[in-house]
Amino acid sequence: MHQRLKLFLLFAGYFVLLLAIPAFIVAPKEEQRTPLPDKEEPAEQVEESEAHLTVPVMRQASGEIETVDLEEYVSGVVASEMPASFEKEALKAQALAARTYVTKFLSHSGEEPITDSTTHQVYKNKEELKEIWKDDYTWKIKAIDEAVNETKGEILTYEGQPITAAFFSTSNGWTENARDYWEEDVPYLASVESKWDEQAAPGFYHEKKIPVSEFEEKLGISLSAGEQGSILERTPGNRIKSVEIAGKTFSGREIRETLDLRSTDFEWVLQGDEVVIKTKGFGHGVGMSQYGANGMALAGSSYKEIVHHYFSGVEITSIDEAVPALVVRR
Repeated sequence: MHQRLKLFLLFAGYFVLLLAIPAFIVAPKEEQRTPLPDKEEPAEQVEESEAHLTVPVMRQASGEIETVDLEEYVSGVVASEMPASFEKEALKAQALAARTYVTKFLSHSGEEPITDSTTHQVYKNKEELKEIWKDDYTWKIKAIDEAVNETKGEILTYEGQPITAAFFSTSNGWTENARDYWEEDVPYLASVESKWDEQAAPGFYHEKKIPVSEFEEKLGISLSAGEQGSILERTPGNRIKSVEIAGKTFSGREIRETLDLRSTDFEWVLQGDEVVIKTKGFGHGVGMSQYGANGMALAGSSYKEIVHHYFSGVEITSIDEAVPALVVRR
């Protein structure tokens, strides 16, 4: 009897041991799986940051700050700054300029909002564009959004940093050196030929008439009979660097801004009691000519060729590579 009891207890113990062994084998395998989701989380967090990079926009009309997704903001700027009827490659070049501009601004502004005016870049949201474009809204916003999406996240850099992506409407056949307009030497904002503008831009030539009395008052001069002054020097971009009128010297920029001229490539003549001023091009002339960009696109150039033509020595880089701190901070 005792022998049978011993055999029963021995068999029971052996059976329990057999059940326990698989549990010990399985347990370590379960523990090895748990760290895997943690290893995947950082990549997901970076994707989330990039997707939600936002821009604080000060709306001038309401005085309120509107927080806008970066690519939505770029779309609103391109729609406001360049005709939607332009070639897609020109729109894409404009998207790069707009995205680069705001990226550089955000990198240095802290929490300061960017304005929606020409102080920075003109921006309008989709509701405003619907009011402006009315029946043309659908095709226009489609063209803009396609150009923005096809360049998503791309900016222009020089020596690894976002550039000052200056742009303007129409050149006079050449762009202007930054130092000749802003008195600041910027290597990638150098004068280059822009031969497409004269044919591409409807307002390439412009004429403005100003009463002699207004001309004298604004410039603080007094013209003698038959006197009208002379051009002293031109810039490499063939714009006026300096002029002399009634014994007083002005820079071309001073004349343009004081008399509200379309460009600094101008000539003037006295006709009776008026001063007739003729200009070529439209804008400060520094950086990318928008009508020149469209002319290049019509001739078959890609957006990459356009930006490399107007911004000397720059590279096309992704935002997260150029300014990773901005992506993390935002």
